[in-house]
Amino acid sequence: IRLVQEANKGNKVIGVVAQTNPDIEEPTFEDLHRIGTQATIMRMLKMPDGSTTVILQGKKRFEITGLVSTDPYFSAQVKVYPEKNRNNESKEQQALFESLKDISLKIIQLSPDIPNEASMAIKNIHGLSFLTNFISSNMKVDTPEKQMLLEIADLGKRASKVLELLNKEMQMLEMKNEIQKKVHTDISKQQREYFLQQQMKQIQDELGANPMKEEIEEKKRRAQDKQWPEHVAKAFVKEIGKLERMNPQAGEYSVQANYVDTLLD
Repeated sequence: IRLVQEANKGNKVIGVVAQTNPDIEEPTFEDLHRIGTQATIMRMLKMPDGSTTVILQGKKRFEITGLVSTDPYFSAQVKVYPEKNRNNESKEQQALFESLKDISLKIIQLSPDIPNEASMAIKNIHGLSFLTNFISSNMKVDTPEKQMLLEIADLGKRASKVLELLNKEMQMLEMKNEIQKKVHTDISKQQREYFLQQQMKQIQDELGANPMKEEIEEKKRRAQDKQWPEHVAKAFVKEIGKLERMNPQAGEYSVQANYVDTLLD
């Protein structure tokens, strides 16, 4: 916090690195990754609960070459971590650029939690390097995978890896949407059948003529005269109850009715 406060008064540039183990509350210098991002402080906000929120913009990567001090905050010697093949306007890089754009837009379409404004941001990016970095920083992958992407110096290889991760995310989204659609369809079908059954039952009750209900009551009366063993009596109660809950128009109804008659016979 002190580092951010002091930097915000001056040149507003800091170095950002990830911890090798996020569970360590007080990381030492050895607990930090060596490849990080130079970032400019765009805005610093004091929140109502007393915490501080900082909005940063990443500029370029750096590599830590040595520790300078740890008090009052970490200071380090660094060097630029160069990007290889950035100016290579090959057909392969152009194909990667178009592929990254296409799949990113599809993922935004399939994801209900990604705002539509993200589509405009993607469409307005014209360079492979910027597009790769933009997607890398916003995609849903764990910190170790993001760190892995950060450390790939070759632009083509980094873009290819991002494309691979996006394809996995795309497949998961498609499977998830397909499952949700199937479950919704199944539930809708069950609800519709239940609603129709209730309507049919209500109409029959109002008319005072429900032949199926009378038929079931007749089976129950026949059962009262049976001298069954206990386990057979329990089986009959279970099966007659199942018959009562079934739709008389369903094909299974006659099968179940015949089974109940077999018990009675």
